[in-house]
Amino acid sequence: MNPMLKWIGGATAAAVFVFGGATLASSYLSTDNKPVEKVTLEEAIPVDPAKVTGETVQGAPGQGQAAMQQANAQADDQFTVKRILPIEGPIKYGEWFWDDKDVPDGPIVMTVDLQARVISVFKGGYEIGTAAVLLGTDEYPTPLGTFPILYKMKDNVSEKYGNSPMPYSMFLTKDGVALHGADVEKGFASHGCVGLPTPFAAKIFAVAGKGDKVIITDGEMMGLGDQIL
Repeated sequence: MNPMLKWIGGATAAAVFVFGGATLASSYLSTDNKPVEKVTLEEAIPVDPAKVTGETVQGAPGQGQAAMQQANAQADDQFTVKRILPIEGPIKYGEWFWDDKDVPDGPIVMTVDLQARVISVFKGGYEIGTAAVLLGTDEYPTPLGTFPILYKMKDNVSEKYGNSPMPYSMFLTKDGVALHGADVEKGFASHGCVGLPTPFAAKIFAVAGKGDKVIITDGEMMGLGDQIL
């Protein structure tokens, strides 16, 4: 696979299987697949570059315009793809990869693609994590769009789905669509949530905060140098 081009949801497409019908987001079976670590619609919010950089532009009119252009350029750079994790072959259900060693500080943004069935986590434009995910069904689809994380719950239990544990939940919509830990296995689906291998969900939970963006697409691709946001 050309390392310069990727599904927007991850470094490689996950192996795609036909789901045998909708199942509860919490109704996952246990799996023998071990996480692999290389030893390592509601509210779509546009990005304000000035807020991303945290800079206040002051000075004379000409200086202010130049400073604003510089701030915009810096903001764009934070959301430009600078690295894609070198993963060979499709990511299997239950597998995940994480490498944030020596990655400089930067904003967190995530992409999920429905066709690839893969999530990518970027920090300042560097892909630091990726995994195969579970998604919704035709009856309970995973929504498309750009969503900020509204709030987080580490030990979430879903009363809606029989008090099923959904650890490391990061909610994207007011009606309960979230990223959360799950047993990611072939043949299972959610009620619209994005199910993540639980150890991988814990990694994201530790670095992502309220307001960080999750972009959910359907069959989009991007390459090095492309804008994520």
